[in-house]
This record gives sequence, C-alpha cells and structure tokens, in this order.
Amino acid sequence: MKKLLTLILITFTFLSFGQVDMAYYLPEGQSYNPDIPTPKDVLGYHPGEWHVSHDQLLYYMREVSAASDRMIMQEIGRTYEGRPLIHITISNPVNLANLDQIKADHKKLTDPSSSGTLNTDEMPIVMWLGYSVHGNEASGSNASLLTAYHLAAAIGPEIDELLENSIIILDPSFNPDGLHRFSTWVNTHRSHVINPDPNDREYSEAWPGGRTNHYWFDLNRDWLPLQHPESRGRIARFHEWKPNILTDHHEMGTNSTFFFQPGIPARKFPWTPDKNVELTHKMAKFHAEYLDNIGSLYYSEESFDDFYIGKGSTYPDVNGSVGILFEQASSRGHAQENDFGILTFPMGVRNHFTASLSTLASGIAHRKEFLDYQREFYQGASNLAANDAVKAYVFGSAKDPYRNYELAKMLIQHEIDVYTLSRDLSKNGKSFKKDNAFVVPMNQEQYRLVKAIFETRTTFNDSLFYDVSTWTMPLAFNLPYAELNSKDVGSINMGDAVESVDLPTGELVGGKGAYAYAIEPHGYLSFKAINRLLSKKVVVQILNERHNDGSRTFPRGTMLIPVGVQENKRTLIEQTIDQIVKEDAVNVYALKTGLAQSGVDLGSRSNSTMKEPRIAVLVEGGVSSYEAGEVWHLLDQRYKMKVTLLPVDRLSRDLSRYNRIVIPNMWGGPNESQKKNLKEWISQGGVVIAWKNGGKWLSDSEITGVKYANGDDEDEEKEEPFKSYENLDEERGAQVTGGSIFEAKVDLTHPLAYGMESDRMALFRNHNLVMEKSKNAYANPFVYSESPLLSGYVSEENLDKFKNSPAVTVSNVGRGKVITLADNPNFRAFWYGTNKIFMNALFFGDAISRGAGE
Repeated sequence: MKKLLTLILITFTFLSFGQVDMAYYLPEGQSYNPDIPTPKDVLGYHPGEWHVSHDQLLYYMREVSAASDRMIMQEIGRTYEGRPLIHITISNPVNLANLDQIKADHKKLTDPSSSGTLNTDEMPIVMWLGYSVHGNEASGSNASLLTAYHLAAAIGPEIDELLENSIIILDPSFNPDGLHRFSTWVNTHRSHVINPDPNDREYSEAWPGGRTNHYWFDLNRDWLPLQHPESRGRIARFHEWKPNILTDHHEMGTNSTFFFQPGIPARKFPWTPDKNVELTHKMAKFHAEYLDNIGSLYYSEESFDDFYIGKGSTYPDVNGSVGILFEQASSRGHAQENDFGILTFPMGVRNHFTASLSTLASGIAHRKEFLDYQREFYQGASNLAANDAVKAYVFGSAKDPYRNYELAKMLIQHEIDVYTLSRDLSKNGKSFKKDNAFVVPMNQEQYRLVKAIFETRTTFNDSLFYDVSTWTMPLAFNLPYAELNSKDVGSINMGDAVESVDLPTGELVGGKGAYAYAIEPHGYLSFKAINRLLSKKVVVQILNERHNDGSRTFPRGTMLIPVGVQENKRTLIEQTIDQIVKEDAVNVYALKTGLAQSGVDLGSRSNSTMKEPRIAVLVEGGVSSYEAGEVWHLLDQRYKMKVTLLPVDRLSRDLSRYNRIVIPNMWGGPNESQKKNLKEWISQGGVVIAWKNGGKWLSDSEITGVKYANGDDEDEEKEEPFKSYENLDEERGAQVTGGSIFEAKVDLTHPLAYGMESDRMALFRNHNLVMEKSKNAYANPFVYSESPLLSGYVSEENLDKFKNSPAVTVSNVGRGKVITLADNPNFRAFWYGTNKIFMNALFFGDAISRGAGE
C-alpha cells in the first residue's frame, strides 16, 4: 500500500510539471556510459513526456546505434506509407563480429539432421523484443527508447553477462503507420497542464484511430496470413534468426493493471507443446519479481489465450519459440483517471520497460533450457509425422493459377517445404493437374505449422476463444485440396522442391487481329484485367449463356471484348491485352467468328453490357474500420481500382457519380435524410453490396425486404430457475461465434457465382445474424448447407439456426439492386475464395435479372 501511495504522489508530480526524470525508469544503482545519448539528448524530452512519433523513434534508434559498438541497425522493409521497418541487433562486439556464424549455428537447432552435434552450453540465446503492433498502444514503443538506451549504455558485470550470452533483436515498432497516426493525435491535443478527464478530446481518437496500419488492418492478426509488408518483413527476419523468445507488448483497458503470460491454460493451441507452457511459467516468476520491485499490480492466467497462431504471442509457439504477451493498462494519452486514481503514460512505459528487463533476465537464467527446447521441438517433428495418417496435402486449381501462387507463396514464407506435383492425381473426387498443383509433405521440420494451416477441427477443450477458432487456408482460398496417405504419397512421386514462386502469367491464345477477345471468369485477377478495359471506355459484355466456337466452351460469366463494333479502339484493346496477359494471370482468347458451334452466338440478346464500377465504401459513422479497410485494400492494392471512402454523413449529398456503394458491418446507421437519399439513388439503378449489420440496417430501414431471424427460439424450453453466477461468462461466451468456417450450397448458374468451380463453397462467419429465406427462391443463390460446419467452434443452438439459411439475398429496389451477404467476404485479406462473391457483385450485380430478386 505504501508503494501504491508513493506512485499516486509521483503521478500528481507528473501532472503538475509535465515531465519525468530517467531515474523513474532505470534500475536503481545502475551505471551508464555518458558517451551514449539518452532519448532526451536526441529528442529533447524524456520518454513519457510526449508520445514519440515514428520519425523521432527512428531518429533516436539511428543515433544510439551509431554511438554504440553493441548495436547494428537494419532496415527490413517499408510500410504502405513508406516508413522504414527497422530492427536493431544487440550483443557484445565479439558476438556482433561473428554474427553470421552465430546465426548459422543457431538455425541448426531447427534442423534435426545437424542439431544433435550442437553444444548448447556455449550457444547464446536469441531474444526478440517487439513493441506496439497496435499503434495506439504506444507505451510499448516508447519503452523501446529506454530499452535501447539501457542495452547500449549500461555498465557492469550483469550487462556484460547478458550481452555475452545473448543476441537481442529490438523491434521498436511493429506498426509505424499506426504509431505515427496516434502520436500525432495525442500530441496535438495534449495540454500544457495535463488534464486526466476521460472526456477530454485527447482520449477519444477520430475514426479509425491509431490501432491499425494504413489500410486499417489489425497487424496482430497477420502473422500467419502475411498479407501486409510489415508482417512479411518481420516473418522473413523471424525465420532468419528463429528466436527462442519473442515478446509482444500491448495495452488494454484503462481500469486494468498489467498482464503477462501464461494465459488461460485450457485455451492453448493443441499443437503447442506443454514444455512451452512450462518455460512461460518460469519466465512469469521473473516478471512478478521485477514488477513487485516497482510496486506495480499485475495478473496472469486470465483473460487472454494462446489459440490463434496468427498473433505475435502465439505464432512463435508453433515455431519452436516461446511467445510472451504483455498487456498494460492504457492511458490512451498522457494521463487519465482510473479506478486507482490517475494512470499516467510514464507508468505504462515503465511497466513495459521493466517487463523487457525481466524477459532478458529470465532468458539468461534459463538459456540452455530454451535452446534445448527449440532443438527438441524440431527433432520431435518426424515422430509426429510418422504417427499421422495424413502424409501430405495436395492443393491447386487448374483454372486459377493466381490463388495457387498466393497460397504457395504464403507457405514458403513460413519456411514450409513445398513441392510440385510430378503427375496428375485424382483424390476424393478431385482432380489435380501436375502443372497447377502443389504437394506439402508432413514429414518436415514445420510439421506443426503445416498441420495448423491445413487441418479442420471441430472439437475443443474450451468453448471460449479470444480470436477465431479456425483458419484452414485451402478453404479460405477456395482451392481444391486433399489429404494424402502413405499409399498416395508413394505413388505420386513428388516433383521438385519449390524454393520460390513467380507470379503466373497468362497468354494470348489465337493471336491478334481477332473478331473478338474473351476472358473467362475463373481467374482471381480477371476483374483487374477487365477494369483496365472498362476504364478506357472499351465495351465489354458478359456472356450469360455458354458459347462454343468449335474449339472451346466458354462458360457463363465469360467477358467478351467485341472489336468489330469498336474498330477505332483495336490498337488500344490489343495493347491492353499485352499488359493483361503479362500482369493479371489470365489467358485471353482470340475468337475468329461470332457464330457458335453450340450455345449462344456472340451477339446474343442474353448478353449484358458491363459498366465500369464507380465505387464508394461507407466509412466513419459506426462503420467497422476493419471491414471498410479490407475493401479499400482489396480494390486499391490487388485490383488497382479507384475507390471513394465516403463518410456516412455525406450520404445526403449527390451520389450520382457512383454506381456501386459498399456498406460493411456497422453499428447504428445513417439518419432519415441520408437513408431517403440512399434509397432514391438505388431506385435510379444503383447497386449496394452490404453484409452483417450493414445488411440488417438496410432491412430495418425498409430499404430491402430481407428478414432476419429472431434471436430467441420460440420453442426454447423454460429457463432453469437457478444458475450459478460463476458460470455466467462461460455460458454466454459459449454462444459467441467468434470465427468458424461453414459450407454453402452455390447456384453456379447465377451471376454472383460466375467463375466458381464447385457448387460448394467455404464461408467465414464470426457473428450470429441469420437471414430468413426469401419468398422468391431465385433470390438466395448461396445457402448454408444442411450440415454446414467445416471447421471451428459453434454452439449446437447456433448451428441449428445457420443450417439451410441464406448466405446471400438479392433484392430489387426500383431499378437498382441490393445484394445482402450474411458474412464479410473479405475477412483479413486472406479469404481469397469469398473475395470472388464480392467482386462478382461489383461487376455483375446489375446483370442479375429482376425476376431473381426478393
């Protein structure tokens, strides 16, 4: 209690004078080299007085690295906004001079064929300190200033032992763009006399806030999917070193204390060894001791879990490392009232700095045990593979090489062994072509990670999840895949090892000078190709019926470029086709005649003329920034399409420049005048694509006639008269659908399904909203199947509600359309499969017959 009162008194000192001394942070009695600059020497203020911006953080790291012979600074990538991603490698000068050899020896721990010869008694441990993957959880990155200074300047036998026996990788900012956005906000609104009133504008960031990266993605969910440059640079560095320990410094609610792992024991990912948890417990004793010394409150084994392996504290656990999550109560600015009085930013900075020191101390104390654990982790992979009935996975689409490429690229980035298929293979009714498929064997060092990526799982030790409960990648990519047994593997003769994959290219089949050109709808980037033409005012039509020219049958959804009726554009069309086949991974077919051998002729009245999508995506005003950002990223990065990020409050303005409006998940909704204007715009021929609560808002506003099922079962049995209070959270949490994969039945003749290869599709769902079936059976082209659960957790009650319910409903509104999706089709940028539904809606939505709308 005395220590707590002291901290409160110190807090009011900070509030009065707006500054803090380095003595508040640094270990008592520690000596420092005066030739090494402190953060204040470089930035003009002590950590915690202001929020460090990313450029300032970078400036200090460059200066301290230049002044110290213990540090090597390296750029490992750039963010979308062009900010450098940096790492600082820290050790003593002798180790740094032999870094390549140390790295090579350390990585041998992951190779069972050579790790047995290594003497871990003499090897340094590799520890990675990573900060603030969420930009507005800034106490981590600000603590990295202190960590860098301490490791560069501290003098004495303790620091000498640490640097002699370890390689430390300092990652000062996982998320430079978000950190910079947040620091700008709070520093802009900081008063000279700091005001801890939670209502002050400093503590209420403008939408979308600083948590996310440039496209509003949560980078702490991207360690596995690797859809962003920050993650790709980090994972390349991770596998270059294979650290023994990796820390992930976060913030949580203002009225919390400080959390360190282990998390909730029952929620460990099943492929994480128990030894990992044992080592985490040993580290926890150091965290407790160090935090006790400064009087901080803390807790462990509550709130957080280690299940989803795409997080920074869990990805290491399936790679022979030990990931550690730290969560600090957040001031969300410079000081804020909380249940303990006033929480200052320096308090949070000090706790993260202290946890950094306790991490390093625990690593040194158990150095050999961590090294031996990593070796045992990889040596055990062959035994696990030998006992697994699945000996390999095969995947690949014969019609879309781009999705094959993206999944193979992801696997290779995770240092997973991938091979070509040496000959065609049929398995479980699926056909795999040798030139369009890959094989992933189970007998490899990354066995656990392969299993985690490909397996489906529907049984769990616990029904509560901090994040998603499944992420089966071939389902997310909507790629045909199959498990192979030992007989299969023995007969297919795996082809060559794939060290890297190149972006596939298409070809012009039939040469130039054609009557017309055709692009089939199977390719992931086919709409990128078509948009190149539409943006140049080239006429493109959709074949809504099959066409056979005698050499090939073109399916529904084939996009036709007739040249004869726009002869003055032939040169433009054919120059654009040259670019398409080179960059968009689709073939272009030259057609010599409009006459069909079977099916419709090319001038069929069943064709539809395509419009260039002029797209607005609703933002702000209760819209999910994650899901709006996913649309922005998809269109901007992959399809190179212009997109307007339209604030909800501008819905009352003239909307005539758009012909497509996207409404992601949202809370609340537009006001009456905005709603009226939107409905009028749709009635004039606009197309809206909406999902989750965005779709429900349209229904509640009577813009569509889509009905949603009542959340309460009418036939529900009478509630028990007595329930134990301690089970409340568990019981409610068990009804949360946090992220699972379900099967839908698909009408392949429908424009929203053009280009799909199977009448079954995997959908990702993380909510419990359920649409009712339309009275018009043609209006529901995607419907959840009778037994829809493919992978993940869902309660029996919710599963019954999902069965046979619509996944898509098409509505007529005047001359326009509303396409309501049950689920987000663009989840976290790695659901390449359902991106297809969304893109079909954008390009083919107005081609849907009015007779197929509710």
